[in-house]
Amino acid sequence: MIHKTGFANERYIKEQTAAILERVERFDNKLYLEFGGKLLYDYHAARVLPGYDPNGKMRLLKELADKADILLCIYAGDIERKKIRADFGITYDSDALKLIDDLRSWGINVLAVIITRFDHQPAATLFKNKLERRGIQVFTHRYTKGYPTDVELIVSDEGYGANKYIETKKPLVIVTGPGPGSGKLATCLSQLYHDYRRGKKSGYAKFETFPIWNLALKHPVNVAYEAATADIKDFNLIDPFHLEAYDKVAVNYNRDVEIFPVLKRILEKITGGPSFYRSPTDMGVNQAGLAITDDEVVREAAKQEVIRRYFRYRCEYVMGFSDKETVQRVELFIKDFALEPEYRRVVEPAREAARLAQEGEKGNEGIYCGAAIELKDGTILTGSNSPLMHAASSVIIHAIKHLAGIPDKIKLLLPYITDSVRNLKTEILQEKSVSLDLEETLIALSISAMTNPAAQLAMEKLKELRNCDIHMTHIPTPGDEAGLRSLGVNLTSDPNFSTKNLFIS
Repeated sequence: MIHKTGFANERYIKEQTAAILERVERFDNKLYLEFGGKLLYDYHAARVLPGYDPNGKMRLLKELADKADILLCIYAGDIERKKIRADFGITYDSDALKLIDDLRSWGINVLAVIITRFDHQPAATLFKNKLERRGIQVFTHRYTKGYPTDVELIVSDEGYGANKYIETKKPLVIVTGPGPGSGKLATCLSQLYHDYRRGKKSGYAKFETFPIWNLALKHPVNVAYEAATADIKDFNLIDPFHLEAYDKVAVNYNRDVEIFPVLKRILEKITGGPSFYRSPTDMGVNQAGLAITDDEVVREAAKQEVIRRYFRYRCEYVMGFSDKETVQRVELFIKDFALEPEYRRVVEPAREAARLAQEGEKGNEGIYCGAAIELKDGTILTGSNSPLMHAASSVIIHAIKHLAGIPDKIKLLLPYITDSVRNLKTEILQEKSVSLDLEETLIALSISAMTNPAAQLAMEKLKELRNCDIHMTHIPTPGDEAGLRSLGVNLTSDPNFSTKNLFIS
């Protein structure tokens, strides 16, 4: 499938920026804006809204830099149990450090880090010490007393008042954090409480991307959001408060709708007057629907994302990270669209590559892995594992040779280099596997490029693989996964292990 765009990113940034600034002016020039979703590298949005810049929020924030402070929240429990961010394969505390570094690279500093629901957990305390000793301001917030039912206690000096006030100077305060449940809302409301105690009539709003409120409930883009959050049991629904207040249909999700009556009472208690908002949809600042330029393109992209999530959850299930209910839920989404997992075009070619590899090696025991990649012009290329390299390495080599117009018979990896790597692995490092994973293959390619013009030409084509779809018949090894992640491809795999060994390093 040739890649098409269906989303006007520049229009979105312009509309979203204007909506945020309008909200700031509404609240006495002090707004706490909770950032839902990822601040940087929002690849889910980029996949379901082709044309969306995964760093679009950052570009928007760059335009508002002179008007905005940034607070970063992280839940102490996520630090303690070493929760993993799947798209980077790193823990949430490491992701927080990465986010601080990434923001600095854009010329934006984080004003403070807030560790929420802090109860002196050992790992959270170590994280706090690490940040403070690197000159980063850290605040700790305890679990809010009385939350969520006892509004009198919540909005008191024992509730939000027990949290130390964070001094901010700019009219817009961006409150972000890795993953759901990081304590962003509680931090916003705590700040709001302290402001009103000081006579400052500040406000609260939520930066939203998904679900898109002015698309249909079962629009594939909104279903793709449900698929992305199937593991935490989120689901979309018609906002009943918005329907009652305005007689208009708007889509929201269960947690925002469920908490709205409590949140409304809390806001009224803090401000001493009527709530800012009549519905949870009112709270959101979300102009994404206005920037969709081709509905058919985004529908198709969203369906592909649902299938991608299905494969991912199946793999997580066999690895013990997910439950059967999550897999079944996403499977139902696929059936609702009358699709099969094989609708993803790279699935069957990858399986066929594995089958052909097995037929070619009859009589040899072993696991045969296949991989397929779809290039941006719709061309599909395949690869399989061999004594020399993993299937992921094979398909990437085939892809860049094709893009560079290099004949199959010309070798990119010179024999003396692969022999040297093989000797390092087996004779010196005492590893059992000789076959090169993708990370090792890319290093060998870069060395070959120094003396092999074909390898140099092919290596320059690696950047053209970004956002291409890849499927593998087996769960990638750590080295393959790291290599594919660095190339920026959209990976799926069947829930099969590439080795019978229980430990893979």
